[in-house]
Amino acid sequence: MILCGVGGVEAQTETVWHQARKYKVPMIAFVNKLDRLGADFNRVVRQMREHFDLPILPVQIPFYDGPEFKGVIDLIRWRKILWRDDDQGVTYSEFPIDEEMLEEAGVAREKMIETIADLDDTIMEKYISGEDMDEQSLNAAIRRLTINNMAVPVLLGSALRNKGIQPLMDAIVNYLPSPNDIHPVVIHDTVTGEELKITSDPRGPLCVYVFKIYMEEGRRLVYLRVYSGTLKVGSEVYNATRGKTERIARLFRMHAHHKERLDKAVAGDIVATVGLKESITGDTLTEKGHSFVLEPISASKPVISVAVEPKTGGDTLKRLVSATEKLTIEDPTLKVHEDPDTGQLILEGMGELHLEIATERLKSDFGLDINVSKPQVLYCATAEKEAMSEVTFDKKIGEDIHYGKIGLMVMPGQRGDGNIFYIEGNLTADIHDAIRMGLEEACLSDPVHGYEVVDVNVKVVMPELDARTTAIGVKIAAHMALQDALRKAGIVILEPVMEMELLVPEEYVGDVVGDLSSRKADIIGVEPKGQFHEIKARIYLSRTFGYSTDLRSLTKGRGSFTMKFLGFDRL
Repeated sequence: MILCGVGGVEAQTETVWHQARKYKVPMIAFVNKLDRLGADFNRVVRQMREHFDLPILPVQIPFYDGPEFKGVIDLIRWRKILWRDDDQGVTYSEFPIDEEMLEEAGVAREKMIETIADLDDTIMEKYISGEDMDEQSLNAAIRRLTINNMAVPVLLGSALRNKGIQPLMDAIVNYLPSPNDIHPVVIHDTVTGEELKITSDPRGPLCVYVFKIYMEEGRRLVYLRVYSGTLKVGSEVYNATRGKTERIARLFRMHAHHKERLDKAVAGDIVATVGLKESITGDTLTEKGHSFVLEPISASKPVISVAVEPKTGGDTLKRLVSATEKLTIEDPTLKVHEDPDTGQLILEGMGELHLEIATERLKSDFGLDINVSKPQVLYCATAEKEAMSEVTFDKKIGEDIHYGKIGLMVMPGQRGDGNIFYIEGNLTADIHDAIRMGLEEACLSDPVHGYEVVDVNVKVVMPELDARTTAIGVKIAAHMALQDALRKAGIVILEPVMEMELLVPEEYVGDVVGDLSSRKADIIGVEPKGQFHEIKARIYLSRTFGYSTDLRSLTKGRGSFTMKFLGFDRL
C-alpha cells in the first residue's frame, strides 16, 4: 500500500485498505514523496493509526540534511542509509547513526520492539528477559505478524529519486508471503469430478494458470502463474480447460515492458509467454495425461451496453472492429457484436465503469476518435404463464421440400435456472439436435420486444415424424412454435439486479441510506467497520447510473462501493 508523504491517508487509501482487509491480503506500507515540500512521515503514521484497524509498525524513520531528504534510519539493522544523487539512487551507502539522531531513533526503535512484543510471544520472551534484539529475530517476527494480518510494517522513501526502493524490495521478500506460505490450491479432476490439492513444488505435476492476455503489436502475450511443476521453453502443454495441446515458444520475466528471457519457470513464478493461440484467461495448462483444472474465472452475462462508432470515415471502422476484437481477447467479460438494425458496434460489459474503461482504452491505446452512446441496460424476457402451440412447416427451400410438425408447451422457470428443454420421443440424433437448435434460436429474441428469453421450461410434446420430416423442417417448426407459445404466454420484462456493498464514514451513513432509498434500493443491512459502516443493498441496474459521482459528492470523496450481478427480476 502506497501513501503520499504530503497527502497522507486519502479516500483512495481507505478504499485500498478495506479491500485488502476484506480479502485478508497481507500488507506492507510505503510512504512515498518524502522529498517534497510539506512531507511529514510522523503525521502520515498518526493518520494510519487513526484510520486503520491494525497495528502500524514503522521499521524506518527519515533522515534529512536540513530541508533535504537524504535517506533512512533502519530501525532493525540500526544503520543510516544514504543514496547518491548523481546516479538516481542506484547506489547507496550505509553508515553508523549520527549522534544527534540517536535519541529519536532509539525512541522509535523501542516503540517498534514494544509493538512487536505485544503481538509475538517469541519477541515478548526476549524482551522480558532483557536479551538483545537481533536483526534475524525481528525480521522473523515481523514476517509472522505480516503474513497473519496482525500488523503492517511501514517503510519510506522517494520513488521518483529511487531512494528507499532497495529496502522496500528487501521488505517484500522478507515480510510478504511466498507461494510456500499459502494454503494448498484446490484443483478439480474433470474426469472423476474429484477435488484434489496441490502444493508449490517444482517437482510436482505441472499446473499453470492463464490469468491475463495482452495484445502487444498484434501478438498475444499470455501471462501465466505456475502453481506446481516446471514449465520449459519448447515444451508441449495440455490445456485441460479446452482439451487442446499447445507449445511454449518463449518465456519471459516481465519488468514493466522490459522482457527478460527465461529457459524455464518453476512453481511460484509469474511469467509471460508467446505462442499460445487457443488459451484464454482462466484456462489451466498441464501435461498430457492430466485432466485437472483450477477454479475458472466465473463471469456472468453482460448487463449493460454502449454503441460505439467512429467520428470519421475511411479505415476507422475497420480499425475500430479490430481494436474491439483485441479488447475482448484481453477481457473475456467484454462482448462485441454489430446491431443488425443500425450497423453500430455494440460493446457489452459488466457495469458502467467496466465500459468506461474499455471505451477510454479504445481512445488512448488504439488512438481512435469515437462517439460513445449513453449506457443501456440489457433487459431480458421470460414467459408469464403456461402456453401451448403446434406448428406445421411444409415449404420448398431451394430444390428440396422441408417438412416438420412440432407441438410444445412453454412454462415459466425458476429465476436463474436458465432455459431448460425437454425433448421427448424416439428421435434420431440429427432430428433431436435440430429441434434443440430451433428452440435455442427462438430464445435469442422474444416475439414482442426482441429481448433475449431466459428462465423458461420448454416441453416438446408432439414431435410428429414421418417420411417427409427433415432436420431443417423440424428446426424451423420448433422455432416458430416456441415464438408462438411465448406470444400466447405473455412476455415479462426482466431487469438486471445488482448487489451493492458500500463503505462509508459513519457521519455519512444517513445521507447514503436516504439516497439509496430514493433509488428504490432494498437495504439488506448496515454493519459498523471501525470508523466506517458497510451498507449492503439490492438495486436495479438502471438506478445505479452515475452513482460513483453521487457517492463521492455525498461522502466528500471518502465513500466507495462495489457491485456484483445477482440475477434478473421482474421490472
